[in-house]
Amino acid sequence: MNPLKWNFRLQCAVGFLVCAGLLAFAIYMQLAMGLEPCPMCIYQRLAFAATALVFLAGVIHGPRERSGRATYGILAAVMAVIGIVLAARHVYVQLLPPEMGFSCGPPLSFLNQTQGFLGAFRTVLTGTANCGVIDWTFLGLSMPMWSLVWFVLLAAWALVIGLRRGTVRR
Repeated sequence: MNPLKWNFRLQCAVGFLVCAGLLAFAIYMQLAMGLEPCPMCIYQRLAFAATALVFLAGVIHGPRERSGRATYGILAAVMAVIGIVLAARHVYVQLLPPEMGFSCGPPLSFLNQTQGFLGAFRTVLTGTANCGVIDWTFLGLSMPMWSLVWFVLLAAWALVIGLRRGTVRR
């Protein structure tokens, strides 16, 4: 069964379910396995949630016209690209030599209170103990590395379903 032959709503539902599953896994790892997310992890979760919301909007709306499908595809891809940037930065911080001593710094709530959203966002992206620590791997990849892989796949999926030509099926 070719997923590109599915209707647009079902294709968006797949994107939404992938994002929801990844978020559920992250929460499971936090609550059941005791892995506390660093601020960069939180921002990646927000990017997954934003991507999921765009896919969900595509499911609900299910546009018939090509321009509507393209809009949802591009918006979901933009959210995923934001996630790619965040995850890539996190991977970079994790791959730095330990003597560089990068960490995430104070908790996210403290940063938001003292620096505001943009200041906190800037501080988190500079990767200023937790962000550089690799405390979980699967097949040799850390959680941010897997996030990067999934964001790339989601961006590609969003662009394929949003920009492909062919018959329009709701």
